[in-house]
Amino acid sequence: MRKSLLFFTVAAVAVTPAALSAQSAYRNLPARYVQEAQQQHGELVQEFGGAETGPRAAYVDSVGRRVAAYSGVNPSAYRFTNLNSAVENAFAVPGGYIYITRQLMGLMNDEAELAFVLGHEVGHVAANHAQARQSAATRNSIGGILGAILGSVIGGGFGDLISQTFQTGSQLRTLSFSRNQEYDADRLGINYLTRAGYDPAASASMLAALGRATALEARVQGQTNRSTPEWASTHPLSENRTRQALADAQRTGRAGQGLRNRDQFLNQLEGTVVDDDPAQGIIDGRTFTHPDLRLQFTVPTGYLMQNSTSAVTIEGAAGKAQFSTARYNGDMQSYIAGVVQSLTGGRTQLQVLDQRLTTVNGLRTAYLISRANTSSGAVDVSVFAYEFSPTQAYHFVMLTRGGQGVGPFTPMVNSLRRISGSEAAQIRPRVIDVVTVRPGETVQSLASRMAYRNFQVERFLSLNGLAANSRLVPGQRVKLVVYGTRAYT
Repeated sequence: MRKSLLFFTVAAVAVTPAALSAQSAYRNLPARYVQEAQQQHGELVQEFGGAETGPRAAYVDSVGRRVAAYSGVNPSAYRFTNLNSAVENAFAVPGGYIYITRQLMGLMNDEAELAFVLGHEVGHVAANHAQARQSAATRNSIGGILGAILGSVIGGGFGDLISQTFQTGSQLRTLSFSRNQEYDADRLGINYLTRAGYDPAASASMLAALGRATALEARVQGQTNRSTPEWASTHPLSENRTRQALADAQRTGRAGQGLRNRDQFLNQLEGTVVDDDPAQGIIDGRTFTHPDLRLQFTVPTGYLMQNSTSAVTIEGAAGKAQFSTARYNGDMQSYIAGVVQSLTGGRTQLQVLDQRLTTVNGLRTAYLISRANTSSGAVDVSVFAYEFSPTQAYHFVMLTRGGQGVGPFTPMVNSLRRISGSEAAQIRPRVIDVVTVRPGETVQSLASRMAYRNFQVERFLSLNGLAANSRLVPGQRVKLVVYGTRAYT
């Protein structure tokens, strides 16, 4: 959940000279797709945390254009954007716009792995996989994802009730591809990778790294109360896919040869933020803290949180909730009425069960508990709003089965509080620090410097693509995740 949203563009870098001679064979992308991608770009960037600009963004763009030069599509049709997202993912839209998250880049260990990921996404565009998956694209519209997730808490009829508010805002499409299309994009990515002079074996090492990270994240989530957004599931992983990529790389006859450019890549990666950006708030166990907004709350035991640029979603066995904000003019009851209006769209009548003004942790608070009758049964819809200033308020919307009211979320609504400037100043981002191994240093000694309270060794191994029995060599460069510095006033 961000305090403000920024819009950036990524600088274009020229295509490599080796590919320029093939321009006469280039084709253009369908104009309709290009226009849609251009129209959606700003909103998509906003939805997923903003875009990075500067040298690292230009570097990614140059690598992307290097591999895209061999796709058969005019390289100028592609646009590569780094997203400020804490989810490991990359995706493409049909008009040639390719997106990669900073979190995924942090998992990579060299430029060849980056080139494969970008080549894979270019492959989806060049092969026109979108046209074959139009129905999947509709089902996976960003605007509808959150409504669909929250709708599942009670049943089908409930989704209609909340679809207008419990969505992330953008009417955008990211694509979910079939297994065959994923394999196809892998093969195309390996082809582009090899022709661009990179080591094709980077495809298998990248997929293996993703597999390890996914398995580790599944273990970590059970202890961090964090859930992975549905949009991040566009690239299903499997050991078979990794094996297939390795076999395809070996068939090129160049596996183990070609560029890896590890040092160049690590130099660009230095200082990259990983996990949550404090500007969007930090999830730490069951607690969400936003240093810029100066607020904090804690979710009940067993509930998971998912943070986005505009809201925090909370889900558990007994119900789901969302924390967000809306326009506020100083009238708490009017504020709640506006939230309810946006929630129902005026199409569903809510029966008010309780409504009053109160205080929570010194904050002026108002709440409404209501009930809606759906085809799946009664649903309790509760809104708790908190005044932080005469012009700023925040609120929870909670959805539970009929008769439960706020019940399961009572500790959460009572936990929201202001935090002090000194507390805010203690919130620091985690960043990548590339270090050179010194004599006597081991996996265990370096892992102990990782900015985590658990799974330090496992995280270090996953981050660096190392096996559990790996021995470090003096002079070797490895990645750590450490606390960065950031001042809040």
